[in-house]
Amino acid sequence: MFRPMSVRFALGIAVVTSGFTPAFAVVPVVVMSADADATLIEDQGGGLANGAGAALFVGRTNQAEAGRRRALLHFDVAGVLPAGARITGVELELTVMVAAGGERKIAIYPVTTRWQEGPTTTAGGRGAAATAGDATWKHAAAPDQPWSAPGGDFTVASSAVATVGSGRPAVWSTTAALVADVQGWLDRPADNFGWLLQGDESQPQTAIAFASRETAKAAARPHLTVTFEPEPDR
Repeated sequence: MFRPMSVRFALGIAVVTSGFTPAFAVVPVVVMSADADATLIEDQGGGLANGAGAALFVGRTNQAEAGRRRALLHFDVAGVLPAGARITGVELELTVMVAAGGERKIAIYPVTTRWQEGPTTTAGGRGAAATAGDATWKHAAAPDQPWSAPGGDFTVASSAVATVGSGRPAVWSTTAALVADVQGWLDRPADNFGWLLQGDESQPQTAIAFASRETAKAAARPHLTVTFEPEPDR
């Protein structure tokens, strides 16, 4: 499995002595890239996909009908972080490619059904004919693994919301729900189905394009920064 990652360490104040001299501790920080992503493209027949394209699309296109787009992201948390660690901070960052409709709020939700990225690729947000294994508007994995509801299976409550626009990265910073998501994926890897990104679907021309993990520039790919405390020695 593709598991690009880096590990860095930050200095944080651990304790303060009675003489007011600070003592510092090394805080582990892991930065990992997505190991799967895809765009769900609204289509009544569930016949369109873009799992291997260089961009992810979120929001609504200029199509009067069937214009909704949602993105799926997955990170191999348990394959990167040490077992038993306690997650203390989470930050998801995506590179904005196009935000023609201006600033929009985009929420992220834990997905509740296992899905597949799929091999289909297309340069734009219209999608291409889905093939076996693609995530589509109707299928977690085409042609015979449907979502419970078209548009993906995800929780009612979002884990974080960010205002996203052009000229800067899109960042969803630490919330209690984001920390709980990543902690759960570390402790129970079989339950890790990643996140779904949902934007403004109330009107046309609200879609925002993000660089996907397939984009040529590695630094622009989706990445997750996790701060944690290792399991104490026993």
